Amino acid sequence: MLKYFFSIFALVVVLVVTVAGFRGQKFQKPPIELFPDMDHQPKVKAQSPSEFFADGRGNRQPIAGTVPLGYAMPQHKDVNGSTGESPSPYKQVKFSSGVSYFDTGRFDNQWGTGIPVNEVTPEFIARGQERYAISCQVCHGATGAGNGIAGKYGLVAIANLHQQRIRDMADGEIFNTITHGKNTMMGYGDRIQVQDRWAIVAYIRALQLSQGGAAINDVPPAERAQLEAQKQ
Repeated sequence: MLKYFFSIFALVVVLVVTVAGFRGQKFQKPPIELFPDMDHQPKVKAQSPSEFFADGRGNRQPIAGTVPLGYAMPQHKDVNGSTGESPSPYKQVKFSSGVSYFDTGRFDNQWGTGIPVNEVTPEFIARGQERYAISCQVCHGATGAGNGIAGKYGLVAIANLHQQRIRDMADGEIFNTITHGKNTMMGYGDRIQVQDRWAIVAYIRALQLSQGGAAINDVPPAERAQLEAQKQ
C-alpha cells in the first residue's frame, strides 16, 4: 500500500512541477541568444518587406535572362525555325532522377565502368574540361594533382586524381562521388547536370592518361598517324 502511495505522490509532484514550470514569466530583458547568427540571419523571408529594394518588396520577379536551376533557357525562333544561337550540347537539361546506370553509376549493387554516351568525342571531353575548370579545378588543380588554390586557404584532404586508388575506381564510382561528394568534398548532384558529370569523368580519365598512363595504342588510328608523321 505504501508503495502505491509513494508512486502517486511522485506523479503528483512531477505534474505540479511540470505545470508550474511551463507557466512562464514576463521579462523586461531580451532573451538569451546562444546562436545570434542563426536568430538574425541576413535573408529575405517570404511575404515580408525588405528595406534593400526601393519599392520595399521582399519577393522579386526573376531577373531577365535567368532561368531556375535545371531548366533550359527559352529561345525565340525566327520564321525559319532557327534560334540564331549556338545549339545546346544536350537535347535536354537533366539532373539525376532514376535508378539507371546513367543516373547512378551502378548496375544493381556494383559500380559500372564505361561512359554512357554514344561516343566519347573530342567535343564531349572538351565539355568535361570546361565543367571541370568551373567546379573541380579550384580544389583538384588544373592537372588533377590535388594542388588547387583551395589548398592554400586551409582546405585539407584534397584527393590527387592520379593516385592509383582513383585510377582503379570504376567510372560509376567517380560519377557517384561527383554526385554525392565524399569526406570533405561536397556533392554536385544538384549543380552539375548528369551529362556534364559523365563528361567530367571522361575528362578525368583523359587527365590520368596524360600523366603517364597512356600508351601509343590508346591513341585513335587517325591521330596516331598524325603523330607518326610529325616524328618524321
